[in-house]
Amino acid sequence: MKHFNLGPLHFQAGTWTIVLIVVVLIATTYLGVTAVRRSARPGRTGILEAIRFLCVAFTSLMLLGPEWRTVQESDLQPEIAIIWDESLSMTTEDAERPDSVKGSEAILTRQELVKRLLDTEFWTTFEEGGKNTVTRSSFGKPDENATEVQRSMTGTDIDAALTATLKSGQNLRAAIFIGDGDWNDGNTPVTAAQQFRLKNVPLYTLATGSDKRIPDLDLESVSAPTYGIVGENVQIPFTIQSSLGRDVRTQVRIKSDSGKERIKDITIRANSTHYDSLLWRIEKEGATKLSLTLPVANGELIQSNNSRDFVIAGKPESIRVLVIDTLPRWEYRFIRNALSRDPGVTLDCLLLHPALGKGDGPNYIQEFPEKLEDLQKYDVVFVGDVGIGEGQLTVAQADLIKGLVESQASGVVFLPGPQGNQFTLSDSALGDIIPVVTDEDHKEGFTEAIPSAMRLTPEGEKSLLTMLGDDERENENIWRDLPGFYWQAPIKKAKSGSTILAVNDNRRNSSGRLPIIVTSRAGSGKVLYMAIDSAWRWRRGVEDLYHYRFWGQVARWMSYQRNMAAGERVRLFFTPERPKPSGLVQLSANAFDANGSPLASGVLAVELLAPDGTATKIELSKDETAWGAFSGQFKVTQPGEWNLKASIPSEPAAFVETKIISQSDTLEKTGRPARFEVLEEMAKISKGRLVTPGQLDELVKEINALPEPQPLVTSVKLWANWIAPALLILLLSIFWIGRKLNGTF
Repeated sequence: MKHFNLGPLHFQAGTWTIVLIVVVLIATTYLGVTAVRRSARPGRTGILEAIRFLCVAFTSLMLLGPEWRTVQESDLQPEIAIIWDESLSMTTEDAERPDSVKGSEAILTRQELVKRLLDTEFWTTFEEGGKNTVTRSSFGKPDENATEVQRSMTGTDIDAALTATLKSGQNLRAAIFIGDGDWNDGNTPVTAAQQFRLKNVPLYTLATGSDKRIPDLDLESVSAPTYGIVGENVQIPFTIQSSLGRDVRTQVRIKSDSGKERIKDITIRANSTHYDSLLWRIEKEGATKLSLTLPVANGELIQSNNSRDFVIAGKPESIRVLVIDTLPRWEYRFIRNALSRDPGVTLDCLLLHPALGKGDGPNYIQEFPEKLEDLQKYDVVFVGDVGIGEGQLTVAQADLIKGLVESQASGVVFLPGPQGNQFTLSDSALGDIIPVVTDEDHKEGFTEAIPSAMRLTPEGEKSLLTMLGDDERENENIWRDLPGFYWQAPIKKAKSGSTILAVNDNRRNSSGRLPIIVTSRAGSGKVLYMAIDSAWRWRRGVEDLYHYRFWGQVARWMSYQRNMAAGERVRLFFTPERPKPSGLVQLSANAFDANGSPLASGVLAVELLAPDGTATKIELSKDETAWGAFSGQFKVTQPGEWNLKASIPSEPAAFVETKIISQSDTLEKTGRPARFEVLEEMAKISKGRLVTPGQLDELVKEINALPEPQPLVTSVKLWANWIAPALLILLLSIFWIGRKLNGTF
């Protein structure tokens, strides 16, 4: 490629392109002269041939890629910018003091190390002899007058700080970034590093802190439910991150604002994440403030992350349950007794006896609720030893139950029996949500000569459904001593995506131990499959203690989401229950008309009141594939209590209100390792280098050896400008019109 210029006009083209252009211009000149000599009107023809030559010459010129370049010499001194981080993460005490920094401490906070580095005035050599101008700036420092909520939302935006430096810089020669590389706001710092490279300004990163975590126990999260039923237990999961080099035996303590507390002994493995949970009994209606704390362990350097505060609301319960079965077997009778005696449950039973007809008496209904307004009121449906066929359920009724679960967030419990009627459900809509694969070769089920025991899986040991004691140790002993069973439904394995809570301790196949208790999700609702029909035997020696508790927990677990915020005509539920600032909340709702039928069209209006008092409104759109279901989302912009009011726009009186508490977790974390990999990538992209405080002298020498900033060159590509084709079209038009006027075709 040849490069040449005529003053500010620069050209570039290949050798063969130049040869071709010369040949074309010579040929055009020869043909033009010949045409003029032969023409009867040499004057007019000469003008036309001159225009033709001008068109060819202009096109040839554009093929040479002409650019108009102007060079602007800067009269400013070269500038070196120093930027350092003052965010909360810089208060972590894990920075080693190099020998070049004054002091007696071996370990400093990252913030203190930066201060002492700046006090050394290492940059003064850059200014010697007036060679450079040094500018200094910091970012990320929390506002001392800000509220606690505002401070918790203050993050580290490295990209914004570097971009601002690049924009305000005057003849930048290099930039030095001092920090830990920890960013949690704005674009990735790599974006700014790319801009530095385009400007030919190297970015040097001076790393502070340690890329290894300091010894600490961090109570990272508490995933408590937003509400619980008065008189019942709620499960409060929590996560602890350990960076200690040894196992720690300690206690985690939960305490309410009324002084009630509970303690649990735990063992946290060295350098691991510990997942656990506590049970807490809700004793009153309304909000209760709770605090979960972890004692400070020997050798732990950070104490501020050993405690979490949260709020749980206590609610009275009102659960509607429908139990459907064919024969009044023992399991059916005792479940009916357990639920009918539960003060928080309203029970309806539909007994489809094949020989005696439908059951009658207290809590009985005579027909399946065919209307949506009648069916949607049920929170949980028990499907016993019943299938599709004459005198049992119809295909349309199976569709309704599936729709109730998927669209209305209800739950369904499958309780198969020795008749094997549930095999006929596989050809209906309910077959899609049954969480197990049945064994067609053993429709009668598996019988045992001696009682078989159940074993809880690791998931079952942590589940509130299978919590029959007041703590995990007591629960383990209870399940070990429960009476066994003599019959199990024919199951091959659990379906993908389901959760196995308990298995047959005595029987297995190629897929492992046969599942007994299996749960799964279906749309917005829940599904439970119970593969035995003798849970009633758990009453031996203890009467109703464990049997009633288990089925009560099943009903409450399945109806939890549906009753998060339930009004007469609007129900609202959301995930996650305790969103973090800057996270999205998925809203789902069900709405009904005055007759109780699900709304077929329209939208739901949701009014949002943020913790700072800011009010906004969003709309939930109708899910056309589900009856009476609406969905939408909003972004949590600040921590604290968000008030929601969902209503039908045409009927403001039809509404429901609830609260969402965003975990007031600070964006900035202390005690975490410095992110050297971020700093290294920033430097690499911008053609700079990552250095440590001990390499400060090397950094100064390297920057002093950098070449002077190049003059600013502005280039206008003439061949790519719109004027070029416009001018060529104008010349061709003049040429064509001239030919017509000259009488030449």
